[in-house]
Amino acid sequence: MQGRVVRSAVMALLLITTAVTVHAQDLQPRELRQVFVDNDFEQPLFLTHAGDGTDRVFILEKTGTIKLLPSSREDAIASDFLVLNDVVNDIAEGGLLGLAFHPDYRANGRLYVNYTHGNFVSRVSEFRISANPNVVDRSSERVLFDIDQPAVNHNGGQVTFGPDGMLYIGFGDGGAANDRFENGQDPTTLLAAILRIDVDSRTTGLEYGIPEDNPFVGNSEGWREEIWAYGLRNPWRFSFDRITGDLWAGDVGQGAREEVDLIVRGGNYGWNTMEGFLCFNPSSDCNQTGLVLPVIDYNRQQGVSVTGGYVYRGRQLDELSGVYLYGD
Repeated sequence: MQGRVVRSAVMALLLITTAVTVHAQDLQPRELRQVFVDNDFEQPLFLTHAGDGTDRVFILEKTGTIKLLPSSREDAIASDFLVLNDVVNDIAEGGLLGLAFHPDYRANGRLYVNYTHGNFVSRVSEFRISANPNVVDRSSERVLFDIDQPAVNHNGGQVTFGPDGMLYIGFGDGGAANDRFENGQDPTTLLAAILRIDVDSRTTGLEYGIPEDNPFVGNSEGWREEIWAYGLRNPWRFSFDRITGDLWAGDVGQGAREEVDLIVRGGNYGWNTMEGFLCFNPSSDCNQTGLVLPVIDYNRQQGVSVTGGYVYRGRQLDELSGVYLYGD
C-alpha cells in the first residue's frame, strides 16, 4: 500500500504523507489548459477509455448518453456512442452513473453500464458493440440485475474491472439520511456495498457468476454472496492501483466527515456505526470491533462530498508517482 494521498478540494490541493502535509504551491507548477473546447456535454460524470489500444475517449453524461471522442486530441468532436435517455431516470442523484469496458473488449466488444430507471431502480447491464465500432448495439442489452432503491440518492454507480478480471460494482445505503433504511450494517442486501461478480460465467438462477473466493460464499446467515465489502454510505468512485492492485474508494459522509478507504476482501467500513473516524450511532463509545477505519477523513471546512480518484502511475509527474489523487 502506498502511504501518500492527494485531495483536490474546491480551493486546495494537499499532499499527505505519513508525517508531512505539503500544499499545492510547493509542487512543481504545470501548465493547465482547457480541452475539447468545441463540445458541449450535459452533466458529464465520468471519462474513460476502452483499453483496446485506440486513442478514443468516452464521456458519461448523467442524463443517459455516452459520448465518444475519436481521439484525445483537444480538437476532437464527440459523437453518440450509446443513448439511453429514454429509459434513464436522472432525477436527484440518479442517472447513467457508471461505465466499464470488458478487459477483452477488443475481441468481444462487451461493455457494462450502471443506471437508474423506472420508479427508481438501479440496473447493471451488458451491451455489445455494433458492426460500427463507434456505436453500441442498443438492442444487445442483457440485464444482469436490478435493485430497487428506497430513495433517490446514495445510488453509488461505479462499475470497474479489477486486475482479477472480475466486475466490481458500488452501491450506496439506499438514500435519505442517517441510514434511515438500516442497510449499512445489513449484508443481506446488495446496498451499502461494493460487489464483485464474474460476467464471464453464470451461477444458477443469475445472469452472472459469483466468484468462489468472494468472502461470504457459503455463509449460513443469508448474507449476499456478491458482496466484496460493506458498511459504506455512498462509495462515489473507486479505482484499482494498476501496480499494486489496491482498491481505493471515496465514501461520501453524512454531515461531519468525508473519507477515503482502502477496500479489502470482506471489510466492514462501519457505516452507520461510524462516520469517518467518528462515532455516529451511537454518537460516542460506539463498538468499533471488526470495523475497517478510513485511511484518512476530513471535515466540512475542507470539503463537502468526496469523489474517489486514482493512484498516479504516469510518466510526466515524478513527484506524484504512487500518490492517490481524489477530489471533492
